[in-house]
Amino acid sequence: MSLFDSLRRLLRPEPYPAPAAEIVVDRPWHGVRERSVQCIGPHGFHRMAYTEWGEPANRKVLVCAHGLTRNGRDFDFLAQALADDYRVVCPDVVGRGRSDWLGVKSDYGFPVYVADMVTLLARLDADTVHWVGTSMGGIIGMLIASRPHTPISRLVLNDVGPVITAASLRRIGEYVGKAPKFASMAEAEAWIRAVSAPFGPLTDEQWQHLTRYSVRPVEGGFAMVYDPGLGDVFREAPVVVDVDLWDVYKAIQCPTLVIRGAESDLLPPETFRQMGETGPCARLAEIAGVGHAPVLMDRAQIALVRDFLLER
Repeated sequence: MSLFDSLRRLLRPEPYPAPAAEIVVDRPWHGVRERSVQCIGPHGFHRMAYTEWGEPANRKVLVCAHGLTRNGRDFDFLAQALADDYRVVCPDVVGRGRSDWLGVKSDYGFPVYVADMVTLLARLDADTVHWVGTSMGGIIGMLIASRPHTPISRLVLNDVGPVITAASLRRIGEYVGKAPKFASMAEAEAWIRAVSAPFGPLTDEQWQHLTRYSVRPVEGGFAMVYDPGLGDVFREAPVVVDVDLWDVYKAIQCPTLVIRGAESDLLPPETFRQMGETGPCARLAEIAGVGHAPVLMDRAQIALVRDFLLER
């Protein structure tokens, strides 16, 4: 065993109790592999973890980037479905999942997130990639896709666009940074079902999966797998105006699909409509009965993403 593998085992969190039903894979390379990459930030190095599915030598790479307080395991169902076609890579953005927490909380932000993703792409030796980004992960994707000579050649934006309303950011700020503790996995699942109700109707298996990878064992129970310091920016600089990224969006030239939860408060209907008429003139798809954000776990949502990504 290499020194790197030994250290990775030491740094890996204890396994969480398994849900009642687990993803079953029976084809070569469809099992998930856990990796990490060293990244540099304003105040030193940090480790960004990622999971990987599919044939490691596959030159077709799909990066799936999660939302603000989520992690890469949200994409397990999508990744398994696409592992025949892609090497699927699902990072835990720094401060989430298995990745390091930053010592200086003000470093949490898109300059670090984008730089980390560029480091990841270099590690993957990927000249071009397809990108699926939910919420924050979609903003990271837009920022990368808008740059000259971008490696992103096909982009899926899941319930996010170039306008982020102040009201929706204030709503997010109300729960980001809280550090709930749970006495049991059942208590954790009940909390996650409540705060994530806008995800829409999920199966028990899907809720259990989300719960398993949303918490970590701590003394006396379980806690969330993200740094409560993520909420510092919301507390220190209350949001009073909408975020406008239209210039970024209009610079995107690759084929783009925008998915909106029909009840979403983060992607306004008018913004959604305009995204189909300007910039990359995205293809638009709306998911009924869902708010922020579609979790891309059921067959219909997976098929929507897959058909777009593999379109010739």
